Amino acid sequence: MTAALVDQPVEPVSTAGGMLRRLNLVTAIAGGLILGLAGWLISHSLLQDDDLGSDQVVLVTLSCWAAGFMIGIGALNGPIGWALGRDLRHEDELFLAGKDQGVARYFRFTTDHKVVGIQYLVVTMVLFAFGGTLAMLIRTNLISPHSHFLNPQTYNAIVGLHGLIMIIATIIMVTGPFGNFIMPIMIGARDMAFPRLNALSLWLIVAAIPTILSAAVLGGIPTGWVGYAPLADQAPPGMDAYSVFIIIFAVSSAVAGANITTTVLTMRARGMSWNRTPIFVYGTVASVGLAIPAFPLFMASQVLLQVDRTQGGQFFVASGGGSPWLYSNLFWLMGHPEVYVILIPALAALMELTPVFSRRPLFSFNAAVISIAGIVGLSIMVWAHHMYASGWAPDLNGPFMLTTEMISVPTGLLFLVILGTVWRGRIWTTVPMMATYAMLWNFIIGGITGIYLSDVPADYALHGSMFVTAHFHYTLMGAGLTGAIGALAYWFPKMTGRMLNERAGYISFWFVQIGFNVTFLGMFAVGLAGQPRRVVTYAQLFAAGNFVSTIGAYSIGIGMLVLLYAVINSWLHGQVAPANPWGAKTLEWTVPNPIPLENFEVLPVVTSDAYGYGEEDEPASGIDPEREPVLAGASADLGPRPVGASNVEGGP
Repeated sequence: MTAALVDQPVEPVSTAGGMLRRLNLVTAIAGGLILGLAGWLISHSLLQDDDLGSDQVVLVTLSCWAAGFMIGIGALNGPIGWALGRDLRHEDELFLAGKDQGVARYFRFTTDHKVVGIQYLVVTMVLFAFGGTLAMLIRTNLISPHSHFLNPQTYNAIVGLHGLIMIIATIIMVTGPFGNFIMPIMIGARDMAFPRLNALSLWLIVAAIPTILSAAVLGGIPTGWVGYAPLADQAPPGMDAYSVFIIIFAVSSAVAGANITTTVLTMRARGMSWNRTPIFVYGTVASVGLAIPAFPLFMASQVLLQVDRTQGGQFFVASGGGSPWLYSNLFWLMGHPEVYVILIPALAALMELTPVFSRRPLFSFNAAVISIAGIVGLSIMVWAHHMYASGWAPDLNGPFMLTTEMISVPTGLLFLVILGTVWRGRIWTTVPMMATYAMLWNFIIGGITGIYLSDVPADYALHGSMFVTAHFHYTLMGAGLTGAIGALAYWFPKMTGRMLNERAGYISFWFVQIGFNVTFLGMFAVGLAGQPRRVVTYAQLFAAGNFVSTIGAYSIGIGMLVLLYAVINSWLHGQVAPANPWGAKTLEWTVPNPIPLENFEVLPVVTSDAYGYGEEDEPASGIDPEREPVLAGASADLGPRPVGASNVEGGP
C-alpha cells in the first residue's frame, strides 16, 4: 500500500495569482485597520498640539485606512508587480477573473465584469439599507411637532448622512450593477476595456463607505449633504470624513466613467452601428459622460475645504479674503448634472424593457437619443437655479430660468417616447412593466413641480421648504429608484440564473409606490403651507401632514424589506431561469445561464436593431406567465441563434 501511494503522480500546486491568493475582504479590512491605526498614532503624537490638529489627525487616519484597505484587497499588486518586472501571466489573469473560485471570487479583487456587477449590486443594497434606516429615524422624529425622539445635534447629523448616502447610492444604482454586468454583453464584448480598473472603481467605493459612516462618531455632518462652506469650515471632524469620502468617490467615478466610455466606443460587436446600439447603452454612456467632468468639481471643493480646515487656508472664509460663493458654484456645477447622472440611466433601463413587455419597437429611437444628448448639454447650464434666493449674481437669474425651463423639453420628450412605446402595445404586465407605469406617474409630478421651482418668483416663495424636498424625491426616487427596481426585476434572471419571486415583487411594488406617494404628497402639502426643511420641530399647523408622511414612509420601509426578501430568497431558492425568459432581443439574452467566463464562444455579428417587436412571427410574450418559463419557439438550452434574439450571426 505504501508503494502504491508513492507511485501516484503528485499534482503540482497552483501558483496562479501569487499573493492575490491570500488577499480578500478580510485582509483588506485588516490592512485598513492596521495602517489606519499607524496613521492615527503617528499623527496624534506629532499634530495634536496644533490648533488644527484634530482635523489633521482625522484626515491622516482616514486616508491611511483607505490606503491600507486597497493594499489589503490587492488593488496595487498589478502595478507593483509590473514595476518590479513581474507582470501578470495568463494564469494570473484567469485567477484575477475568478475562474473556478465559486463564491470566494465575490470577496476578492476580481476583474470579471459580471462579478463586479454583482458586487456593485450588493454595495448599492447596503447603502440603501443604511440610508433608508436613517430616513426612518428622521420620519419617526417628525411624526409629531415635538417628539424629541432625536436631539437636535443627532437629528442634523442624521439628515446630512442620509442625504449623502442616498445620493451616492442612487448615482451607482444603475450604472454600477447593470452598466457592469449587462452592458458589455449587450454590446457583444467579452469584458470591459480595462478589467482591473473596473475592479478598482468598485473597491474604492467599498473603502470609502466606512469613512462616511465614521462621521457619525466624529461629530456628524451639520451642513446637510451639500456641505456648504463656510459652515463646513467650522464643523466638527465629521466634516473631514465627508471630504475624504467625496474625494475617494470622485476618483472611483472617474475611473468607472473612462472605462465604460472606452468599452462602448471600441468594443461593440461587428455590425452594431450607433443606430443598432441599444438605448440602455446610450443612457449609461451619457450618465458617465456627465459624471467625468462634474464630480471632479465636487472633489476640488473638498480639497480646498481640507486646505481651510487642516492648513489654515481661507478659500471659503470671507474674513480671510475667501468667498463662500466659490464653494456654492463648485458644488452646484456638480449638483445639477448629478441629477441626470442618476436619472438618465434609470429612464434608459425602462426604455430598454418597455418594448419587451409592450411587444412594440421603441417609439422614435432617434428622438430618444437626441433627448438624452439635449439633457446632457443643457444640464451643465442650469446649476445656478439652486442659488436664486442666495443673492449671487441676480442679473443671471433670468438666463438660468430660461435654460432650466428649456431642459424640460428633452426630458418631456423621453416621457413621450415611453408613452408612445406603450400606446396600443400588447402589454405583458410584469413587475418590470409596473415600474414603467409608476415612473410615468411619479415623473410627471416631479417634472411639473420642477417647472414651478425653475421660475424665480415661485422659487423665492418655495425655496428651503418641504415642497423642494418632495420635488427632488419624486424625481430621484419616484423616477430614478423606481427605474432601478424595474431594471433589477428585468435583468435578475440573467444576473442570478433565477426568476425573481413575482408575488413578493408585486407586494413590494404596491407598498413602496403607495407609501411613496402618501409620504411626499404630504410633504408637498406642508411645504406649500410654509414648513421649512431640515427642522427638528415644527408648528402644530403642520402636524397632520407630517403624521401622514411618516405613516407613508413606514409603508416604503415595509415594501423595501419585502423586496430585500424577494431578492435574497429568489437568489438562493428561486425558480431556475431559462436563458431568455422574456423573449427579448438584445444580446445579453442570447448567452446561456450561467454565463461563460468570456460571455461569447464566438463573437456575434449584428445585422439589425434590437427592437423588431410586433412582426408576424413574433410571439406576444416570451413565456406564458402561467406555465414553466421557457423561451417561446426555441429549445431551453438556446442554440447558437435563439428565436427572440436580434438578428445575430456567429462571427470571428
